[in-house]
Amino acid sequence: MFNKFKKSKYGNKVTYINKIKFDSKKEAEHYLYLLYEEKIGNITDLRLQPSYILLNAFVYKGEPNRKITYVADFEYKEKGLLTVVDVKGFKTDIYKLKRKLFLAKYGHYVTFKEI
Repeated sequence: MFNKFKKSKYGNKVTYINKIKFDSKKEAEHYLYLLYEEKIGNITDLRLQPSYILLNAFVYKGEPNRKITYVADFEYKEKGLLTVVDVKGFKTDIYKLKRKLFLAKYGHYVTFKEI
């Protein structure tokens, strides 16, 4: 029988804050923490779901290939330096690969935090 309340593959619980959907309770709680940090002036320019291009689109033997992107959970500036945050409960193989590609391309310019 069809269960309309399907359990998440990784056990995370979708959570809403201010009509913003977060993939997990942990991510939502970290958002509240970052909002507080921004309010008291410790961080600035908080952004949700920033996207970074890891590989541009290309054509190989006439076959188009789409770009590959990495979407983090949060981005903000702390003491003028850009910080990128990913909140993880379970690290998939795809995430591990994209994290390495992200760090190879952007690691010299940003601070990367994994929560």
